[in-house]
Amino acid sequence: MQQRRLSIGIAALAVLALATPAYAERKPPYYASLKASKARMRTGPGRNYPTNWFYQRRGLPLKVLASYGAWLKVRDPDGAEGWMQANLLDDKRTAIVRGGVAELHSTPGSDSHISWRAAPGVVGKISACSSGWCWFDAGGRAGYVEQARIWGTEPGETVR
Repeated sequence: MQQRRLSIGIAALAVLALATPAYAERKPPYYASLKASKARMRTGPGRNYPTNWFYQRRGLPLKVLASYGAWLKVRDPDGAEGWMQANLLDDKRTAIVRGGVAELHSTPGSDSHISWRAAPGVVGKISACSSGWCWFDAGGRAGYVEQARIWGTEPGETVR
């Protein structure tokens, strides 16, 4: 009977290990995005800490700075820092347009055709970042944007 309990316990641990999100294993700093449509940023790593910000923007990029158990210390695009539960974040890369209107080009280069323009504050998925340009998709309207025009990547970072 004890052998059976042991094997059930080991099986439960294996399932739990497989269910652990990939971002929980990553070493900070790295970028993630808000998975939840509503999320609280707290002053410390626990529900007993007060909320300092309340977010209602799924997909918002966040920079993960540290981790403590199931909690991640994050920085938002405006520089606010605090703690969020790890299950509120997604490892999908997003970015937000900063400054003025950003031009989305058909190819990575300022001399290429402008396919779209994105206003400051527009959030989109990013991929294929290299040589200072990222593929930016804001709800199906996509193109290459200068990496310096968005927040959600490090300057010169390559994203695949």
